[in-house]
Amino acid sequence: MNQMKLLRLNLFILIAFTIMSCKKTIAEQPLLPVLAITHSPSFPVIKGLAANPVVRLGVTIPGDNPEQHVKTIRGTINPEAISSIDRIDLHLTGAQPFVAGQPIATIRPSASNFDVAVDLKLKSGVHFIWFSIVLKNDASIDGKITLLCKELVMSSEAVTAITTDGSDHSKRIGVAVRKAGDDNVHTYRIPGIITTDKGTMIAVYDIRYTESRDLPGNIDVGMSRSTDGGRTWEPMKVIMDMGEPHLNNGIGDPAVLFDPITRKIWVAALWSKGNRSIAGSLPGISPDTTGQFVLVSSDDDGKTWSAPQTITPQIKEPRWHLFFNGPGNGIVMQDGKLVFAAQYWDEVKMPHSTIIYSDDKGKSWKGKILGPKSNTTESQVVETTPGTLMLNMRDNRGGYRSVATTTNMGAKWTEHSTSFSALQDPVCMASFIKATVKHNNVSKDLLFFSNANTSSGRYNITIKWSADLGETWLKNNQLLIDERLCFGYSALTRLDENTIGLLYEGSRDLYFVKVPVSEMLK
Repeated sequence: MNQMKLLRLNLFILIAFTIMSCKKTIAEQPLLPVLAITHSPSFPVIKGLAANPVVRLGVTIPGDNPEQHVKTIRGTINPEAISSIDRIDLHLTGAQPFVAGQPIATIRPSASNFDVAVDLKLKSGVHFIWFSIVLKNDASIDGKITLLCKELVMSSEAVTAITTDGSDHSKRIGVAVRKAGDDNVHTYRIPGIITTDKGTMIAVYDIRYTESRDLPGNIDVGMSRSTDGGRTWEPMKVIMDMGEPHLNNGIGDPAVLFDPITRKIWVAALWSKGNRSIAGSLPGISPDTTGQFVLVSSDDDGKTWSAPQTITPQIKEPRWHLFFNGPGNGIVMQDGKLVFAAQYWDEVKMPHSTIIYSDDKGKSWKGKILGPKSNTTESQVVETTPGTLMLNMRDNRGGYRSVATTTNMGAKWTEHSTSFSALQDPVCMASFIKATVKHNNVSKDLLFFSNANTSSGRYNITIKWSADLGETWLKNNQLLIDERLCFGYSALTRLDENTIGLLYEGSRDLYFVKVPVSEMLK
């Protein structure tokens, strides 16, 4: 054997020995542990929905581990929530977001501690197991549900402890006031809500029969009524329908107001006879030319309603292309004036937020009021101090809400210090109310604001509050309600001195939740 061949042989032996040594070292190393961690997304458990994913259990099988066989998942649920739960479904989604499908397991909990029998053979990688709650029809919406996952039990009887990522696993309970498909309706949108002196809640909204798009179209205004604090809602009633031809004679974008003096409920909306909404409305007064500002009213706590009546000739400048209400809520001032936020599209089709008002209990209405800022549309109004109105406006420039005040019913406006800086907004409708609430046995006047709390994109429905009548909006004074993508509109109401109600859009649905004042002001 020559020297070159000997050198090659020695090199081969060295390489082979090195490979065998490495294999032996790897084989001798212990397997990495299976990791199990939960995340709880921020959205409520909604009564009436067939799926409410509340906990995502992520199981990670390290790459060198053999296939793992999970046979039991152990967890707990708060005892007071058990009576509200119909069932808990488990869904396996790999490493993908939640999509409702055929459950891998279902339980009907009867005690705080529960075991779920499963038969999961998990290879290396990440696996998401979602816990989805379905509520009973008579479930209470006053409490919360807290579901925690504690342990995985393997077929070998080995136990893996489950940890959390620190997300809040306590979920408020809500109710679907309207769901896509209810009464054969494609989409429900544009919420408004008030509470009467009897404690009755009146919710109004668009009934978009055949598609989700805005006016013009086959749209009526619907109303739902609750007399038990939002736990249950009476069957929907159509309160604004402009008749034939329905496909080209829609009315929508409602706002609702309750007058505690006359005990009358008013609802305002935009009537588009043909293509007379934003895109097709023209200067003039006639319904054949321009969109109409229409009112209906109820004198019996929302049980029956008047016929629709246009007030456009009273309040619209003929040169403007369009004049209609800001959707959501109207207010009653301390001196008894009825006020709706509104918007006009001027002679060059530039939008401006503004107001209309009545000082004779709705017998007549005053409008033709120039707005404080151009390129603003959907707005809401509150009376901060006697005679001072604050207008909170959707601003098409994007990023923030614009705010202005008036002390003379819109004859002169002053831009507020928080305008286009304090309240971020993705160019969307928002809700804005003043409410007297009680905290630590002390009554306080607070401003509450809700919107999709982003600068771009509609998600993160959030309630914020100001303790100094809108002079400041502190960063800590906010509560995330629902982080999901949605259509983004919302409406607030004061249920009582201890509770705020929120009606908001999902995707083609309308959801209602109650939020204790104590939870916000803690």
